[in-house]
Amino acid sequence: MDARVDLYANALGAKVLRHINSAGKAVSDSTLPAATQELVKIRASQINGCGFCLDMHTKEAAAAGESALRLNMVAAWREATVFTEAERAALELTEQGTRLADASGGVTDEAWENAAKHYDEDQLVALMSLIAIINTYNRLNVINRQPAGDYRVGQFA
Repeated sequence: MDARVDLYANALGAKVLRHINSAGKAVSDSTLPAATQELVKIRASQINGCGFCLDMHTKEAAAAGESALRLNMVAAWREATVFTEAERAALELTEQGTRLADASGGVTDEAWENAAKHYDEDQLVALMSLIAIINTYNRLNVINRQPAGDYRVGQFA
């Protein structure tokens, strides 16, 4: 399977990706916990069916010390006992922010208030931004049919 377009070789694609990467760097440098950031990326990628991002973020999380149990339980986080209340709040916000078209009301006040119990304003901005950024990457990769499975940890560092 080949991607429809090599976004890195295409001048416009590379320019767009540089800008998205800059936004991602601001989030990754924030005080939002790194483990939470990877869980958010994994959950949104599961919902959107983005194999490339799942490949990347599960490998990066594992390399950073995330346990196989937690990685395997992300899709069933509501029933899993391995996530903190803060992580659960972030995962709920991720699901609602990713499934906007599925809910006429968008993100509920309850989901927002629960996240606000665990994260300060800068972390909430980082969390919202991260949800938007990973959904952007998921959509680009799914539309482009970006192949998954060959990602190497640190490949884009």
